Amino acid sequence: MLKVLKRIVQDVTSASDLKEALGVLVQRIHKAISAEAVSVYLIDNKTAEYVLIATEGLNKKAEFRVRVALDSGLIGLIGRREEPINIEDAPAHPDFYRNTLIGEEHLKAFLGVPIIQHRKLYGVLVVQQLEQRCFDDAEESFLITLAAQLGGIIAHAEATGELTELTQPRQLGEIKAKTKTEALHTALSGVGSVPGIGIGTAMVVYPPADIDAVPRTLIEDLDEEIGAFYEALDTARDDMRRLSKRMRETVAEDEHALFDVYLKILDKDSLGAEVEEVIREEQISAQAALATVIKKHVQQFESMEDEYLSERASDFRDLGRRVLAELQRSQKEEIVYPKRTILIGEEVTAASLAEVPEGQLAGVVSANGSNNSHVAILARALGVPTVMGLRGLKVESVDKRALIVDGYYGHVHVSPSRSLLAEFKQFSATRTRFESKLN
Repeated sequence: MLKVLKRIVQDVTSASDLKEALGVLVQRIHKAISAEAVSVYLIDNKTAEYVLIATEGLNKKAEFRVRVALDSGLIGLIGRREEPINIEDAPAHPDFYRNTLIGEEHLKAFLGVPIIQHRKLYGVLVVQQLEQRCFDDAEESFLITLAAQLGGIIAHAEATGELTELTQPRQLGEIKAKTKTEALHTALSGVGSVPGIGIGTAMVVYPPADIDAVPRTLIEDLDEEIGAFYEALDTARDDMRRLSKRMRETVAEDEHALFDVYLKILDKDSLGAEVEEVIREEQISAQAALATVIKKHVQQFESMEDEYLSERASDFRDLGRRVLAELQRSQKEEIVYPKRTILIGEEVTAASLAEVPEGQLAGVVSANGSNNSHVAILARALGVPTVMGLRGLKVESVDKRALIVDGYYGHVHVSPSRSLLAEFKQFSATRTRFESKLN
């Protein structure tokens, strides 16, 4: 049962939003304990009612339409007592609430547990079966554990405003004016790639050079140009070797192998030979030849249907930019990383992630890329909360600002209020304690 519990928790926390998480939860519980019906009721504080948000086994049309007063039915009884109720014949109970839309009169066995977080009641989780019996202790413990996990997720959704949106759905045409506080805390949305909460200071990473801005320049002294190119290639390779050494003690062998691949690409017999050939054949500058070769590889990878392979285009772009920066002899500025760095950029790469000193990386946010990006794979190995494909990101506007990276739901909060920070810190601590118990 513990393996099933862990899998359900993993699936629920991987959901993109609260509505999806609740849908996954009722489906998984329905299958795990062979229940006829599993339902989640959440409290609408505005109307002082329980709202049926998600169900598996009952009438789906009842979702969001069935509302129960806080002091009514078995649901209300569970909420008032704030303790589980396990009865063998629910329809015979004096507090049983009959609703023709739900259609649960034929279900006898009833187990309901309160969803509580930080002593606050958020709702009720219910399982029902056809036969007349009480659920056993193992089933009750199973449901109580899931309700505790769900409480943390719902408290998190409350902090972001998602809970209110779910329990108080807007009517068509209704205009809800945002308060000043709501406007400040609208989260940017992307894809949660590595679960977790990262709180820190944004450090924007920019490409070291622009491959697309290189002019096609003809040259006469080919040997001098080739010599300058190999000097730049060696410097970039030495830099990558330094990053590889830094990461060797931090990540597993499989993830570290990525840097071996980078070093092979930067070898004189690989990228070096290709660029030299273009310089000699087309008699163009090393910068132009490098841009030609890199663009060719990028185009090849981007045209591939396999998502994992198409993401390799990002790796070639990054390696090309690093060599180009050396060719242009860009003066490297020493970067001072914040104690809790949130690495953020249009296209954060695995190499730029490796630049952050050990123990200082608190989160990763990239406007481009997916879960198959090498930076996402490396961040996952490090356990660093990560959001990829962030929509609406203007990197220049967030540099050095406080951020919350929500790797569970793929949200990024810019300049959060103290109260929002406190909510996320509490949520993160609760999740950590819960997951440590599972492990």
